[in-house]
This record gives sequence, structure tokens and C-alpha cells, in this order.
Amino acid sequence: MIVEATNYFAREGLADAVLEQRRKASEIRRGLGLEPGLILVKLEGDGPDVRWECRFASRAAYEADRAARAASPNFEEARRAMHRLLAKFERHVSQEADAVQNR
Repeated sequence: MIVEATNYFAREGLADAVLEQRRKASEIRRGLGLEPGLILVKLEGDGPDVRWECRFASRAAYEADRAARAASPNFEEARRAMHRLLAKFERHVSQEADAVQNR
């Protein structure tokens, strides 16, 4: 299992706009036939204002998802619009620990 997580740290006063933009991106994903993923908002602590996560059955499924996003002008514009709202962005791609041990 592959997990992609993106962390969005909003510019001052723009956390609501970041959440709305992430929702738009998830709708674009849905329109492309991709899983919309899970959107999380900060409840407490110093973490990102908004976090998005999506799970993929395999590395190949993850790469196909990335290719579909990259081929979509609408998704690319949503990505650019998001980055205008952010002070900081992080992307983390992880693999299930048991899968690493069993290689």
C-alpha cells in the first residue's frame, strides 16, 4: 500500500480558502475517475492547516494517478491556485511498513 499525504500551511488568514481549494481539487479528481482522498483540517497543534491523504493499492496505481493529474489542465490550474494561498507545502509518499519488511 502506498499513501500520499500533502500538507498545506496557509498564508495568514487563508485557511478557509485553502480548504475550499482542496475541496475543488478533490472534485476534479473525482471527475477524472480518481479517488477523491481524505481531507483533514487542523484541530490543534502546530501542523498543517489542511492535510490531504490518499491510499493506493500499489506503486503502479500511484504512478497512474499522478499521470492522470499531470495530464489534466484543470488539476494543474487547481494546483497553481492552491500554491498562491500557501506559506508552505509538503508532500510525503509512504509505503506500508510490512511491505518494506517483506521485500
